[in-house]
Amino acid sequence: MDMLDATVTIAAPTSSAPTSPGVDDAALARAAAAGDTHAYERIYRRHSPRLYALLWRLCGGNAARAEDVLQETFIQAWRKLPQFRFESALATWLHRLAVNTALMELRATTFESLDIGESGMDVLAGMADTPRCHATGMDLERALLTLPPRARAVLVLHDIEGWKHQEIAVELQMAVGSSKAQLHRARSLLRARLGDA
Repeated sequence: MDMLDATVTIAAPTSSAPTSPGVDDAALARAAAAGDTHAYERIYRRHSPRLYALLWRLCGGNAARAEDVLQETFIQAWRKLPQFRFESALATWLHRLAVNTALMELRATTFESLDIGESGMDVLAGMADTPRCHATGMDLERALLTLPPRARAVLVLHDIEGWKHQEIAVELQMAVGSSKAQLHRARSLLRARLGDA
């Protein structure tokens, strides 16, 4: 069976690698790289919830887009797993692969055409005034979804994922100064939306 087909049709394990609940990522990755689809399914089940949460934020709360990017991430992971050199944790490798996949997809949809721009600031300001919030997680998540895609991507990568501006600039193909400006813009929009401005 072709390795790519295994992502669609989960078959019985093809190796004798351990697959008990206590199996670590490295053992699962080695088994999956050898063609064990059951081990790969375990990797998916173990890592997809956290990756989906990240992708959902990067995709602006668009569940269908986040699911598509997650699927593409795991298709790429299946293809690239035999070359995984265990120089980092599997979770770190999958995380970076997911972010890169999302950013490629976001670049393909041209940030600027999706950006609400300055007129969008007026739309946000004109939204029904809500009572001063206490910055609950739900309020923050909703406010995050209102950000323009480029500003949202920079904010998620910098403030939530801990990336440096240099890394963001490389991935989003922008100047470091633009990354900093987008972060400032995103934070300002969030403050305004949460009623802290």
